[in-house]
Amino acid sequence: QVQLVESGGGLVQPGGSLRLSCAPSGNIFRLTAMAWYRQAPGKQRESVATITMGGTTNYAGAVKGRFTISRDNGKNTVYLQMSSLKPEDTAVYYCYAEGTWPLGTPYIYWGQGTQVTVSS
Repeated sequence: QVQLVESGGGLVQPGGSLRLSCAPSGNIFRLTAMAWYRQAPGKQRESVATITMGGTTNYAGAVKGRFTISRDNGKNTVYLQMSSLKPEDTAVYYCYAEGTWPLGTPYIYWGQGTQVTVSS
């Protein structure tokens, strides 16, 4: 069973930076896209940033210009560089991956989540 393993969360002051990483624990087949989602207390999970294996990116309006998603295709690893962090960025951040099995059946995986807290 493949698991997505996230790292890099923590406590940071407003205006600070953090870098999140996510990689699968085992072999993963034919990835098509990876993404970061977040869920703040009392709110629904929301998309933060996505990246296809071809490199196309998409960002939520609230993070555009402050966050950068990137990937290392050779390692099937995705990163989220977060800068100019605000208290409203406080949330549990989840890694997401999607792809297709050899016969075309789609799959998705979620990470367990990593806490990001922005506070002075």
